[in-house]
Order: sequence, then C-alpha cells, then structure tokens
Amino acid sequence: MQNDARTIVRDVLSARRADEIWSALYDKALPITSNAFALSAILPAVLYMFRFGHRRGQGAFLKTFAPKGESLRDRRRMATVETVAEKLASRPDLVGFDNETERTILGDLLLCFVLENIRHDIGRDKQIQRVSPAHYMASWVDLPEMVAHLRFVPEMIVAMLANQKGEYIEPTKQGERTWFSVARFPREGAESKLGDDPVGPSRNLLLEAFSQGMTRRPYAADRQSDPFDESDISVGLDQLLMIRLAQELGIAPDKVRGKDLYKVSNQRPIAKKAAEDFSEDIRRFIRSYSGVIPRHTFVDLLESCVATGMTAVLTSVVEILFEWADAGVVPNRNRQTPASIFVDCSKGADVRLRRLAEQSLDDLTRRIERLPSVLMILRLLDYAARHNRNIKRQEFRSRPYATDWLNMLGSVLHGQHDEASYIHHTMEDDCEKLAEALEEAYPAAAETLRDQQNNPNAIRRLADALIPLLGPQFRKNTFNMVDSTLHVGHANGLAQKRKTTRGTGGRRQQRDVRSLVFTESVLDYLVHLHLLRPGDRPGLQPLSLRQFLETIRKRYGFHVDVAPPGMTVSNELLQSNHVILERRLRDLGLLVGVNDAAAMKRLKPRFQPQGER
Repeated sequence: MQNDARTIVRDVLSARRADEIWSALYDKALPITSNAFALSAILPAVLYMFRFGHRRGQGAFLKTFAPKGESLRDRRRMATVETVAEKLASRPDLVGFDNETERTILGDLLLCFVLENIRHDIGRDKQIQRVSPAHYMASWVDLPEMVAHLRFVPEMIVAMLANQKGEYIEPTKQGERTWFSVARFPREGAESKLGDDPVGPSRNLLLEAFSQGMTRRPYAADRQSDPFDESDISVGLDQLLMIRLAQELGIAPDKVRGKDLYKVSNQRPIAKKAAEDFSEDIRRFIRSYSGVIPRHTFVDLLESCVATGMTAVLTSVVEILFEWADAGVVPNRNRQTPASIFVDCSKGADVRLRRLAEQSLDDLTRRIERLPSVLMILRLLDYAARHNRNIKRQEFRSRPYATDWLNMLGSVLHGQHDEASYIHHTMEDDCEKLAEALEEAYPAAAETLRDQQNNPNAIRRLADALIPLLGPQFRKNTFNMVDSTLHVGHANGLAQKRKTTRGTGGRRQQRDVRSLVFTESVLDYLVHLHLLRPGDRPGLQPLSLRQFLETIRKRYGFHVDVAPPGMTVSNELLQSNHVILERRLRDLGLLVGVNDAAAMKRLKPRFQPQGER
C-alpha cells in the first residue's frame, strides 16, 4: 500500500519532487535521518573523518575475517568474534592464545572491549555489527558496514566541533587556530603524535585522547600511515586488542565512492546555541579529563556527554521548529532553549517520581510525533523555493546555519513573501490534483487535502495528507531516533523505557513509556564538567548543589527540584527528588556538606583535572 501511495504521488507531483519530499531528512533544520543509530558506534566514524577529512567507505574487515563466503550475506554471517579471535591468535605479536580455551578467553575479551554483535546478542558465533571506541584504530574497522547506517550523526558532530565556515569540512589550514583540526599532517622531516600539529596552533583533542602509542609520519596522508610504537607500554589490554585487530586489516577504509558523497557536509542543526554548547562541553571535558580518568570510565562519560549534548540539540530543534511553524521566524540564539523535562532521580524506584518523569517525556514525545509534519512543510517549501527563479536570485546561504533560509520559507508559509501568493496557489492546485488521484484508494488523505474550512493553508494540508501515506514505519523511525539520542536502556544513557498496557475502546493495548533518569555515568559527567571553570581557563570552581541544578536546568532543560512549565508537581515530590539526588551524589563521592544549609552543600570531583593534581 505504501508503494502504491508513493507511485500516485510521483505521478501527480513529478518523480523528482516526490523523491525529495518522501524522506525522513531535512538537513537544513536537523542534519540527521529520523531512524535508529548506535551511539556507541559514533566515535570511531568521527575519528576517521577528523583524521582523513572525508566520509568512510569500504574497508577490509569482511575481506580479512570472512574471505570465503559465497555471497556478501554469507560473509557477514561468517564474520564472528570466534573467527576474529582465531585469526588474531595466530599473530606473532599476540601470544598466549594457542589452545581452544585460550582462544575462547580472547574471544570474550574482544566481545567485552572491542566488538559488538548484531542486536546486542551474546555469544562468539553471532554476526558482528559494531566496533567499540577503545582506541583510535577502531576507525580502521568498517563497522557498521556503511557509515550511512549511523544516520549522518558523525557528520553533524564533526561539523559542530570543527566549526568551519564553508559548504563542506576542509583540511585545517596552516596557522589556523582550532581545538578540532581536520586532516592536518606534519611538515617534511617531522614526526608527531596523532592529533598534534607541530607546524601551527591547531590540535585535535579527540584524536589526542584516543591515540595512545600512535604516531604519524611526514606527509602521511595515505591509509597505512599511522604506525604504532611497539615500545609504548601505556596502552591497556583493550586498546592493544583494538590495535592488533586494525593491524590485521593492514589499511584504513577508503573514502566513500561517488560524486561528492565522500565530502563531510558542514550543515549544522538550526539550534545554534545547543550546537555551540555541545562543542564547548566536549572540548572542556576532553581537555581536562582525558589523561586522568581511567580509560573505560572516560569512554563511558564521553558517551554520556554525547547523549546529553545530542538530547539538548534535538529538543532545541523541536522547540525552534514549532515556534517557526507558528510565527514563521527562527528565534535568535539568546531565545533558543531545549525542552523542559522532569528527571526521575530515583531511576524508577519511586513509583510517583517515575510516573511524573514518564508524563513529562510523554508530553515531549507527543510533540516530537508532530515533528515529521513540520519537516514535510519545510521540504515542500524548500522544493518550491529552490525552483522559483525570483527566490533563486537572492542567493541564500544555508551552511553552516540555515537560519536566513528558514526565515524566508516562514515568510512564504505565512503569506508575507512576494512569491507567497504564487506558491500557495500552486500548492492549492497540487492538493486538488492529488486528492482526485487518492480519493479511491486513500479517501482519508483526499479528505485532508480538500478540508479548506479547518485548514485554509494548502501547504499545511498537503503536508498533513502526505505524512500518513509514508506508512507506520515512518512514525516508528522517529521514536527510534529519540531512543538512540537518549541512549535508552544503557548504563551511560539518559533514559529508560518500559512497556505498559492500557485499555482503549474495550481493548488492551501495549505501548512504550520513557522516563528521563540520571544514571551514575551521567551524574559523574555532569558534575565533573560543571565543576570546571568557565571557558577554557584551567582549574576548578566552587559549585553548590543549588547552582548545579540551576545550570543543568537552563543548559539542558533537566528539571529536578522545579516543575517544568505547564506541569504540576507537589513540593513534597520535588523535595523527595532533590533528597534522592543528594543521597546518590554523596554515595558517588561527588557531594560534601558541612551542615544542612543548601548553600553549604557543594560538589566535589572524584578526578582532578589535568594540571590540578
């Protein structure tokens, strides 16, 4: 049925136009695809893009660990932890894994620290799906097989961190100051640590943090150019396993093949403030703690950092786009705020707090459920504006931020632009033609297209009619994106999910409910980040618990002891939530107080930042 609907839309609106709007992506507002992605697989792809300056293509993983499969599908199934362990056990620089028991131990180590099975399955005979960010050399492993399976999240992160001005991410120029340089190499005759730029003020903090024991040779732009210093004894077992696996591959993946497909887009989300905060948070956290926090803990906290920042970006985009739909204007940076969400600090142990947190996040997900409609309006307007000769003459720039472009589209939507009347009349004709084509097979969509009384705006009617035609999977994919961003159900994630059953119309129906929680990893990360002095000044600042809660409320929308706007929460429950958080912080060694006065309860770090010990 879905294919039938698309065929009808293609016949009426033209194939090219239908293909552009039949999408889960509008990158000028949110440059990621509405679908599931693995947050733990993001960092290796980000490291690859920073190192080489382009998107990752085909690598040597299947060729190395499953060379004998008759088909690509067979080879994927043959690439298991067991086959990888057997291959690595034969390396002369990885000794002590000669018999079956020892190879089983090696496989367990790989599964624990380096590789992940499809669907998070356990066992050494399952298909491998992802690689963990144990070390920079994880970027040599082409897992997932196609970088597009990560829904353009790595590209967006690279764009936010690199903070360049062009259409695409380019190699950092000599002398350019940046904390996240792209594809910078030493001058002839020099050798440097990976991530460091000996010929200028540029650095790449992520490459520095993950490249223990790695160097790069002069002008080493080729894919075999990152040698490991075998005399370096600072690497841990997990890092060494990752290095040996990459060395078995012998070469980093090639770039994506196809015209311009290899380029990393410099498109950033319309939420400029959240994007800048995301970049600042990662920069400050890595600079201060990458060399002092134990490796496993640091990776967990960094993933909590990414989940927190991505959540603020996503909810800020949602708030901005709904305001744009109402007013036709993107709010300026100072007025951009993330959505307000109540946090269950008990992690579900207190049923009353859990229900409040579920109600709060449910309110947000209902709003996000309407997001595809707004994105469809944008896609319809975007196509019309790009093919309008008078608008084309104005030469709007949409990268890195598409604020001016969206403001122009908003003026068209609300009838304020010179070309608005023509575009609205054209859309009105499209509604009628599409209604005629759909009225037999899809009467509800045809009725929506003709309902001028309840919705006089033809662009909105067209968007509202098209969304159901995309099928139920489109809605499911939107929630998959939300779950992936929140890192739901993970020990270093922001939310948990459970199934609940309720009766509607005499039938019992199951549904997922989500609640925002503070896992230990998230608490650890938030406290250590906000104890740092503002900006790039080294050292710690005094921070009371009250100041901390106010900061995370304003910066990320996390409400603990204050009810979110529009939500009623009793003072008793707010105080209970506060007390639970205070107790958890004490148990983690992150809070100290000399008496019961709120102002005297101060946060303290478990790890001293670099330069402070």
